[in-house]
Amino acid sequence: MTTAQSDTTSEQLLARILTSLEEDKAEDIVQIDLRGKSSIGDYMVVCSGRSSRQVAAISEKLVERLKAEFGRGAKVEGKETGDWVLIDTGDVIVHVFRPEVREFYQLEKMWLPAGTA
Repeated sequence: MTTAQSDTTSEQLLARILTSLEEDKAEDIVQIDLRGKSSIGDYMVVCSGRSSRQVAAISEKLVERLKAEFGRGAKVEGKETGDWVLIDTGDVIVHVFRPEVREFYQLEKMWLPAGTA
């Protein structure tokens, strides 16, 4: 872990991820606080892109920005198909879906308190 990585809080990382998603026109961005609920990370972010191409582009730009600004690599799964891309930064897990895939899995309903999704 580099100094830049160790000095970055999960809140700073989350803020930059949310800004990146907004800059790339991600839709229906939902932020879920996982602290005290799961050991997989501190936060989860779920959002949608309008097409497979946009889902892949949102994901690529996010990974590039995190690497350039924080020196932080991320594990990426699913970019080849563009239906659902998982980006694991360690502290923040990001899911970028096509809308119909997101509706099918309803991932945020598993993590948000009842009545908020």
